[in-house]
Amino acid sequence: MITCVVHYTIDPVQIEAFERFAREWMRLVAMHGGIHHGYFLPAEGASDHAEALFSFESLAAYERYRSRFGHDPEFVAADRIREESGCVLRYERTFMRPLLPG
Repeated sequence: MITCVVHYTIDPVQIEAFERFAREWMRLVAMHGGIHHGYFLPAEGASDHAEALFSFESLAAYERYRSRFGHDPEFVAADRIREESGCVLRYERTFMRPLLPG
């Protein structure tokens, strides 16, 4: 299993747009074989940081999902939320492998 951790710097004024963006990506990850562990939004403290975690069974499975970017109409529409609202100022991805209990 491979888990993608995405660190976002967001525009706090656009939090509603970010939530729409996040809901679409949670749906798309699940639709294309991944497990979305959720988005983690600001509650207290820094109000411009958010995180997302989602997993695929392998890096190859993630790459199949990723190959849809830029041409699959649902992926393009989800990205358009980010582009048009400016809700995401910056992001970076890190790939990790989970160590689970048991």
